[in-house]
Parts: sequence; C-alpha cells; structure tokens
Amino acid sequence: MPKVLVSDKLSETAVQIFRDRGVEVDYLPDVGKDKERLAEIIGQYDGLAIRSATKVTEKLLAGAANLKVIGRAGIGVDNVDIPAASKKGVIVMNTPFGNSVTTAEHAIAMMFAVARQLPEASVSTHEGKWEKSRFMGVELFNKVLGVVGAGNIGSIVIDRALGLRMKVLAYDPFLSEDRARELGVTKVDLDELLGRADFVTFHVPLTDKTRNILSREAIAKLKPGVRIINCARGGLVDEEALAEALQDGRVAGAGFDVFATEPATESPLFGLPNVVVTPHLGASTSEAQENVALQVAEQMSDYLLTGAVQNALNMPSVTAEEAAVMGPWIKLASHLGSFVGQMTDEPIKAINILYDGVAASMNLNALNAAVIAGMMKVSNPDMNMVSAPVAAKERGIQLATTHQDKQGIFDGYIKVTVVTEERERSIAGTVFSDGKPRFIQIRGINVDAEIGEHMLYTRNKDVPGVIGALGMTLGELGVNIANFTLGRSSQGDDAIALLYLDGAASPEVVGALKGTGKFLQVKPMSFEI
Repeated sequence: MPKVLVSDKLSETAVQIFRDRGVEVDYLPDVGKDKERLAEIIGQYDGLAIRSATKVTEKLLAGAANLKVIGRAGIGVDNVDIPAASKKGVIVMNTPFGNSVTTAEHAIAMMFAVARQLPEASVSTHEGKWEKSRFMGVELFNKVLGVVGAGNIGSIVIDRALGLRMKVLAYDPFLSEDRARELGVTKVDLDELLGRADFVTFHVPLTDKTRNILSREAIAKLKPGVRIINCARGGLVDEEALAEALQDGRVAGAGFDVFATEPATESPLFGLPNVVVTPHLGASTSEAQENVALQVAEQMSDYLLTGAVQNALNMPSVTAEEAAVMGPWIKLASHLGSFVGQMTDEPIKAINILYDGVAASMNLNALNAAVIAGMMKVSNPDMNMVSAPVAAKERGIQLATTHQDKQGIFDGYIKVTVVTEERERSIAGTVFSDGKPRFIQIRGINVDAEIGEHMLYTRNKDVPGVIGALGMTLGELGVNIANFTLGRSSQGDDAIALLYLDGAASPEVVGALKGTGKFLQVKPMSFEI
C-alpha cells in the first residue's frame, strides 16, 4: 500500500479520498513548517501533499528515498524545487483550474470596491461619520474594461463583465479573432487597450515578457481617470510609477491583491486613499481551497495506484510503458513547439503537425500536448501538457494532425507548422539513435542542428561575407560558439544559421548583429534541456 504524507492543511474530505482509494495517509498539517522534523520522516513516504507552507528543497529531496510524487493543492509551485525533483525522478503535480472562478470574482469585487470607494466609506461610517457627499463613485455599467490576458481566469472575468453590461477590450497575443468573437470582446493591441479602457485588469503570469507590462511609459498611455486592477501576479505593474499617477490624478484608483514583494509589508501603493489592497486573497475562498484539495488527492491516488499522470509539471501525461520509448520524442515535440513559439509574435490561428514513420505510431495525443505546451510556455511558464491544450483551445487555436509512413532517410520525424494571419512558419525534427533530438528543417531549408539551452537564429540572403560578419561580431563581444549549423534554400536565396552558444545572447549582441545590415532576422532562443 502506498503511503502519503499531508504536511499542510487539507480538508478531512480530501484526506479521506486517499483512504477510500486504498492509500495509507498520515495527516500532519503542521510538520511542513518544521524543516528538521519533515526531513526526519520524509524518507518513509511515496507521496507528499502540500499547499504553500511546505518548502520542498533539494536538501529535503535528498532524504526522500521513496518519494514518487509531490502534489500541490493550488497552481503555484514556487515552494518546490522542480529541477531537483526531476533529477530525483519525483513527479510534481499541481491543480491549475481549481481556483479560477474565485480569482476572477476577486477581480470583479476589486472593480466594485475601487469604483465606489467601499473600504474607505466603510471605515468612515464605522467612525460615526456620514460623509455621503465625499464618496462619489462611478458605475461599471457601459464602461470600457480592458482585460490583459484572455485565458482561463481572464475569460471568466470577461463573462462576468459582459453580464454587468460593460464593453470589453482584450489583449492577448494568443487570442484569435474567432475566439474573441466567441467571448464577445474586441481584440486590440496593448496600446489601444490602455488608451481606451476605463478599467484595466491583468490576468497573465509573470514572465520576462510581462514583467512591468504596465511600465512608467505604458502608464503615460492610459486614458485619464482610469482604474487599475491587479489580482494576477506582483511585478506586472511598476508600483512606484503607478503611485505617482494616482497621486497626481491621472489614474483615478487601483485595486491590488498582489505585489512585487510578498509578504508585502510596505509598498508605494500603501496609504493612498484611492487604492484598495488585499493580502493575496485571490484564491482564498472555502470553495476554491476545497476544490484544489480534492483534486490533488484524486490525482496523487491515481498515480500511485495506476500510474496515471495528470497536471504534471515535469513529466508528460503518458503511461509507464509509453514513457520509456516516447521520452526523447516528447522532448523533441516540446522543442519544436518552443521554437515556433519563440519565433512567432502575432496570434496563432492554427497548429498543423505531421508525424512520419515511427513517430506516427506513438501516442499522438501526448506528442500534440508536448508541442502545444512547448509553444505556450514561451509566454506562460506555468503551462504543462494538460493545461496548455486547454489554453490553446480557449484562444481558438485550431489543431490538425496528419501521419504518414514514407520511410525516408530518417526512421521518423515530426514537422510543426503554425499559421497566423500573416504567415506560416514550420520546423521539423527527429530523434537520432543516440536518443538526442535534432532540428532537421527550418523554413523548408534542410539543417542538422543539435539543440542547446542557449541558441541564436539568424536569416540572411546567401551572399559572401555573412558568416565572417557573424563570427567577427560575436568574437568581438566575447561570445563563444559551441556549435554552428548553416542551411540555404538555393544559391543566392534565403540562408539561415543556428548557433549553439555557451550563454544567452544579450540585447547588445542582437543589436550589434542587426547593426551590420547583413541579417534579415536575428533571434536569441532558449530551450529546456
């Protein structure tokens, strides 16, 4: 009988699920806060169910001799060292959809609170004052709401806002026109949203691309009198710049549940009369906490008893038998998706995947999910093989797969083509006998490229001097090339290069290469190896 430790508070109903399914469970809800005690006992357990209090470190994992799965009741896994867990062979699961409604409702509540100055009016009235004329609010009815991020939570906010008869604009690089029509929103770029919206609410993860998405420069583009809501992630908004805009009246109000530094004991937004703040309560409802607890108990029981994997952040959702054969191909599929995701800035309408040879005989659902996850993780690192296909479907991205058995020079290969309003972009890859994935074709040009953590892609016209300029520029900037692959469609036509670098290419490197005037495109890329 497998044995699970619950080291944070879960409901008795969730704990009983383990027992009912035939899993032995120890419910010790305070041991997660006691690092020494947890380290002493972790070695006897097959599974560890946690919330946010338990910190799963590399040191803790070193003593977890029998641990097979960690289940996080909730979406955030900042308290789990996932790379260390992967090296240890421990699956890390989360529950990405259990608190979506709760978080969306909190954003709507924040809009009402800011629009009608409810917290400040409540304090004033409790003090025996009757300052009716002081608290003049605004209606949400007929106002323009700008939603940044139209995924799972954002789409729920949109639905609620439309019910309030608001007009909704949405900015999301992955939102298709068809999905926008289905949601009932107008798809716009970020600058247009900022310039037109009466309220702006954020529902995107914190990534390099979204960090300070509402920067000082972006705040200057806001419609005067706008109100800002952030119940997504701290760091999306430049809090200091927003505080200045709130103080000088350019921004009428704000509602924040998340902050750049948490726990937030101080912030430029604290103390401002037109700002409503809460201590990261987005997922704090009894329903949401119960939902994620029940879900994690079911997922962990399924894995420990049957080997089924759901919502895993570091393992594909395939059977144990398939994993041994498909592992390298799933890694390849993820790399192919990541490549087109990093190369594509405009909304993707469709993904077409061709499987040839041995690849066509595998679990195509898992390979499809790996491609989509690789693509979606470019903008949302929390995506996995379960949540990414759902997110793609929500954005109206169409998926089509074909398979063939041509038996060419490779035993099999995968070709991924993405379709946008403006272009199609394709890449193909295979797995060599050494088990290593390779890129074999980009833009219809044949290559043989080993895949590295840090890469640089360039495109140019096939004319003399380009390779020399590339090598000289990188050399002058101290960038070492570990591997180098060239390809061209025909003499004098388009040519590409894919470089495997020892470190990430900096903006200075990219700017210097573009400054030579010899390249049509320069794109730094990164892959999870």
